[in-house]
Amino acid sequence: MQSKAVLFDMDGVIVNSERYWVEIEEEEILPSAVEGSADTSETTGMNFREIYDYLEERNEMTASKDEFVKRYEEAARDIYGEKVDLQEGFRDLVTELRESGRTVALVSSSPHDWINRMLDRFDLREAFDRVVSAEEIDGKGKPEPDVYEYAAEQVGVAPEECVAVEDSANGVESAKRAGMQAVGFRNESDDELDLSAADAVAESPEELRTILLE
Repeated sequence: MQSKAVLFDMDGVIVNSERYWVEIEEEEILPSAVEGSADTSETTGMNFREIYDYLEERNEMTASKDEFVKRYEEAARDIYGEKVDLQEGFRDLVTELRESGRTVALVSSSPHDWINRMLDRFDLREAFDRVVSAEEIDGKGKPEPDVYEYAAEQVGVAPEECVAVEDSANGVESAKRAGMQAVGFRNESDDELDLSAADAVAESPEELRTILLE
């Protein structure tokens, strides 16, 4: 897939964090905050602060937004500091992309302190030309296009010459609405998510490498 820049989502793409987030959301965070049940597939890829607003519009809430946010921040320390693994072959993939002349960036809905914890744990600070968090923008997170439009500006590459790698429908929609190509990446926890809006779908790290490099 031709491009001048490749923009990677973090959760579920760079690290296998989605499986842990789904587990803790379904078993702890959502039951303690929402009356009845909530579908985590609808909120995958969204900023955790915006998840509360999304749920509040559709459900009776049993916890305040401050309590909800605090629980996410506590979970993040454990997930990024202890649990996640780097996706197989990711370090080599980034090296090959940069050697081929592509700009490589991380673009995430997560705040910088979560991202930094992951970067430090896997010694990836030098792997990216730019690290972008949705908290930097005065706009809405995924599925709105704001964060990807901002990321294109930050790396100095036109959106139509960027490829975004995303594991969620919200992320794919965000990239496409920003005018980018999108590659859907199926991680082990999200087999059921609809990635049909992506320009290509990778079922494995090997397929992702083939799509991006060959």
